[in-house]
Amino acid sequence: MGYYDDHSPAESHQKKKSWVMPTIVGIILGAVLVLLALPALIQSNMLPYDITIPDDESGLVDEDEALTGAEQNIQVDVNTQVTEVVEEVSPAVVGVVNMQSQSSFWQQEEQGEAGTGSGVIYKKDGDTAYVVTNNHVIDGADEIEVVLSNEERVKAELIGGDLFTDLAVLKMPADKVEKVIDLGSSDKIKVGEPAIAIGNPLGLQFSGSVTKGVISGKQRAIPQDFNGDGQPDWQADVIQTDAAINPGNSGGALINIKGQLIGINSMKIARSAVEGIGFAIPIDEAKPIINELETQGKVTRPFLGVEAYSLTDVPSREWEETLKLPEEVQGGVYIRSIEPLSPAAKAGLKELDVITELDGEPIQNIIELRKHLYAETKVGDEMTVTFYRNGEQQQVTVTLAAQDDF
Repeated sequence: MGYYDDHSPAESHQKKKSWVMPTIVGIILGAVLVLLALPALIQSNMLPYDITIPDDESGLVDEDEALTGAEQNIQVDVNTQVTEVVEEVSPAVVGVVNMQSQSSFWQQEEQGEAGTGSGVIYKKDGDTAYVVTNNHVIDGADEIEVVLSNEERVKAELIGGDLFTDLAVLKMPADKVEKVIDLGSSDKIKVGEPAIAIGNPLGLQFSGSVTKGVISGKQRAIPQDFNGDGQPDWQADVIQTDAAINPGNSGGALINIKGQLIGINSMKIARSAVEGIGFAIPIDEAKPIINELETQGKVTRPFLGVEAYSLTDVPSREWEETLKLPEEVQGGVYIRSIEPLSPAAKAGLKELDVITELDGEPIQNIIELRKHLYAETKVGDEMTVTFYRNGEQQQVTVTLAAQDDF
């Protein structure tokens, strides 16, 4: 028997020593090589990032200096194109105050604010400046005041308004006007491009408010009920935007990124389930109306002289029994009454006639009839009317006149 010592622990310890030292030496040599090669790598732009060597050779940076550097790296220039455009255009957007007589407790009439809206100064000619706004903003006003961007109030005079387009034109002294807006083109706008709305939401306490969004849609058709009977009387073609338009914004400016007027803000769908849907009257459609209101004080439209309703308002059983319409007739406008000596009466149209075409263009309802009459014809034009009477299709030619002639 013999005794021997187990040398395994000693061998393991020796192995550890054998790899630790080379590793340490390798790390040191690697660091030295990187430091030596770094300047060459920087000069050759082979690094995916930039390295800035501080002027302070000591390499020590004060904590305050480090924070200042960080702030400089994230600083944003607020003088963007939007802010510059708004600053330039805002003086041309004004508040419009509808003043109406009110009876006091002692039955004395006093002037009071019946409502407020917005307007846009679009023209200056000599001593007079012109403002466009919405017709419903000044409806029923006894007096009108314009509130400038500096909060100065100036009396304005109504030249004329139009129910169908919801436009009105005011005039005021030109010496109070600082800025006149540039008119753009609504026909050239594109869906998705920036849009900026300027106006006075919720009254004059928020005057000059600005909201920004995009053009959400072009040529949106919005039905309008003027007499409150639940049936649409007109269909407005409008621009849709998600720039917030609230009560008081009516009549204000919708501008593009160049600061040009592309629409007159008119209305907003106010439903709890709907957000970000506002509408504006396209400026290219507004221009001829504004010009006619400015020069004539009203819009003169062709007059047919009939009381008419959409065929869909008639019970379907009456289509065959009373109107005697053939099955292929699926839409049109039936005449309920005719004004004596009107263009329709002179052409021979009668009660219960059903109009289906105007100048060869199909007419499905009263809105399409008015659209054709007001947008595609003028006073003095001859218009071909296709209609059904007692089940037979007929045609007559109507010479259109102006409403004022009757």
